[in-house]
Amino acid sequence: MKNKQILYLFLSFITLLTGYAFLRYAYKVTDTVPFTQEIVLIILGTLATIFITSLLLNKQTTVEIQKEQSIRFLELKTNTYEKLFDLLEQMSINDNIKQKDIINLQFITHRLAIISSAEVLNEYKNFVMIMNKLLEDKSFSGDNQVLHSSISKLTLQIRADIINQSNESNYSQEDIEKIISFNSKHSADFTS
Repeated sequence: MKNKQILYLFLSFITLLTGYAFLRYAYKVTDTVPFTQEIVLIILGTLATIFITSLLLNKQTTVEIQKEQSIRFLELKTNTYEKLFDLLEQMSINDNIKQKDIINLQFITHRLAIISSAEVLNEYKNFVMIMNKLLEDKSFSGDNQVLHSSISKLTLQIRADIINQSNESNYSQEDIEKIISFNSKHSADFTS
């Protein structure tokens, strides 16, 4: 993509330089005929305006595409986080946790691996460890304090992720991969 932009910039520069040389030549040649220099200047001004406008529109289009992608990714993050909290709410309301809910939670774990920041994934790792302990009896009865404490810590990281408070991650790609593997492996333990 970068090479293509450099090529377009180079070709545009060559075209502009050649056009300027031609119009400069035409301007010198036409100095004996009345109004021809003015016409050449009008053409030169029009071409410069078209060139600048096309560059600005191209840049604006690129910015609009990036903005649209950012909005869609934010919507995907928000929807996934909402699904997680809706599922946890449903699980905490029910007396017995259903196998279907556990499977949904496992798949949300995989969705989080795709969209979440490293900080959210790390806090989710802590959440998964707590969930494994809480789900041993297939119920959250008597465990609400521990559950909500873990959810509140996770919520803080999710909030920071959504509003982009974490500018740079302190995690390497290898650390992130280990966290994702841990979350995936231990979310599979929810049923055992």
